[in-house]
Amino acid sequence: MLKLKRIYEAAEDTDGYRILADRLWPRGVSKEEAQIDAWNKDITPSNELRKEYHSQAIDFAEFSMEYRAELEKNAQALEACREIAQKAKDETVTLLTATKDIATSHLVILKDYIENA
Repeated sequence: MLKLKRIYEAAEDTDGYRILADRLWPRGVSKEEAQIDAWNKDITPSNELRKEYHSQAIDFAEFSMEYRAELEKNAQALEACREIAQKAKDETVTLLTATKDIATSHLVILKDYIENA
């Protein structure tokens, strides 16, 4: 099972394996507080794409399309997504982000990509 959560929310036993899926370390969170099992930058949007989206140069639909294309072109991202999908078959995996609005973040795209890859 794949779950999505903000890194600023307290870690819970039900989170299972916790993966930080942000390119940048979240402000104000210590490594001890984060309680992450992995930090995978390969599965995050490129800096250029992230900046375009956050500056509102592109909308969520275009961001989603371009992010999926980035995942498809990146062998390390593809392998990481396969590993996450396999792990999620046996245990809960929680993808973490610092983004305020998860519903319009890369995590929803990533979750869908992993579940349907």
